[in-house]
Amino acid sequence: MNKSKSKTVNIIDIDTGISHENLQKIANILNDDLADEYVLLTKTRDYHWNVEDPRFNDLHKFFEEQYELIDASIDEIAERVRALGSKTRATLKEFINSSQIQEDIGSFPNADTMLSNLLSDHETIIKTLRKNIKECQELNDEGTANFLTDKMEQHEKMAWMLRSFIV
Repeated sequence: MNKSKSKTVNIIDIDTGISHENLQKIANILNDDLADEYVLLTKTRDYHWNVEDPRFNDLHKFFEEQYELIDASIDEIAERVRALGSKTRATLKEFINSSQIQEDIGSFPNADTMLSNLLSDHETIIKTLRKNIKECQELNDEGTANFLTDKMEQHEKMAWMLRSFIV
């Protein structure tokens, strides 16, 4: 798992009952989640573009639906970081360095492997979100914990849909 942290950004003055130190920790959690989502988005688009299978049409549309959901989630996470007074990581290098999701560089797996890889990535994100929800609760931020719970439920649904395609 590659979790080297990118630069830490300063929290602006916010007085909502959460300490600046805790806000920084929460921003780092969210930025790591953002990185995971961004790498997963890229991987899902890669599979959308490169899938070859008798189920091509179904898989092509399915991957598109999934990357559109992930793309919307990315924007929501970035906006949550900003609402907490921080800045988002926003470069590909920062995303790669902060994400635990691995790319398939130079690889063009078959459709079933694509589905299995994406399922594994969603399950990794689900487990991370469970941990992050608890951490945000401990940092006195129920809002972000609830926000991450919604993200976890979205990934659980996407994982279920991926499982339905796996033969």
